[in-house]
Amino acid sequence: MTQHASFSTSGFFSQEIADAYDRRNAGLKPISDSLHFLMRLTLADLPAEARVLCVGVGTGAEILSLADAFPGWTFVGVDPSAEMLDVARHRLAQAGFTDRCELIHGYVGDVGETGFDVVVSLLVAHFIKREDRPAFYSAIHDRLKPGGRFLSAEISGDPDSPEFPALLADWKQVQTLMGATPDSLANLPGMMREVLGVLPVAETEALWRQAGFPLPIPFFQAFMIRGWHATRG
Repeated sequence: MTQHASFSTSGFFSQEIADAYDRRNAGLKPISDSLHFLMRLTLADLPAEARVLCVGVGTGAEILSLADAFPGWTFVGVDPSAEMLDVARHRLAQAGFTDRCELIHGYVGDVGETGFDVVVSLLVAHFIKREDRPAFYSAIHDRLKPGGRFLSAEISGDPDSPEFPALLADWKQVQTLMGATPDSLANLPGMMREVLGVLPVAETEALWRQAGFPLPIPFFQAFMIRGWHATRG
């Protein structure tokens, strides 16, 4: 997440939450497996020795998925939660990928390296308020080499659209799989409007274009999770 984000995960993920994060999301494995499968297909034409930046790397799931499929790729992962990075570091060591990965405690703006072949950011952008999103996308753009790729997935939807109540009903099923309580389900509309930066599809794509990604390409949708990829202009 960007250092300008209004919602920072650095104080949100305690060690207990970080340790349980993957178990809590185990019910969503079919969705995450599909997302990672399509991510790998979308990025399969990158160089054999691609350099990859994972923004909001969390427990390292994206790096694990990509490192296994592309043995010549190397990675930088950045996240504001030290607890999540501890989990990622342990998982990457178990998989034997430590020598191909660098983990940074901070935000995308704290990554000094540029010239990445691709930046991947899965289920991060919706934590960032609308007013902070342009800086987030611009920071990603600036860390890519010319012609580099950006791939992202986020919770997306228009709370004022006629289809939103039905979308929200579907999304509550997802939240139930993750252990949501009746109270948290009741508060979900307010959470999306007031805490998360959930944006309509057209607005997200417009922000990508403004940041220098002229043609966002949709590649994934599962209920309210949508994914795009684009080439730096």
